[in-house]
Amino acid sequence: MNCPFSFVKSSFLLVSIFLLCSCAKVAVQPPNQLTGKAEFGKASYYAMKYQSRKTASGERLNQYSFTASHRTLPFGTRVKVTNVKNNKSIKVTINDRGPFVKGRVIDLTRSAFSSIGNLKSGLINVKVEVIR
Repeated sequence: MNCPFSFVKSSFLLVSIFLLCSCAKVAVQPPNQLTGKAEFGKASYYAMKYQSRKTASGERLNQYSFTASHRTLPFGTRVKVTNVKNNKSIKVTINDRGPFVKGRVIDLTRSAFSSIGNLKSGLINVKVEVIR
């Protein structure tokens, strides 16, 4: 009778270890290169021809929403974008990949860009910070 009881104990132990490992993996978030520090560079905005096209996340681009593209931040990440010249800032959600032009760190929708800068300028110097 000792064998079945040992089997139950060892099975319970294995299942417990598996569940703990599974939970630990879910709780751990991937490291974010921007957490705790700011990224500086140029911001641009999407041309109107991209309106309603699918973004890399699968969402449709809406020029009137406050969304943006970033090369590496996970989709759904909220960031604060500040125009370093006038200190105006906005909060946007990352839902696309890009920009892939040297020196540019973020692409904003037209609404987001016009909230902190002049559309006629085309590019502005910004600071990007992840919001917790």
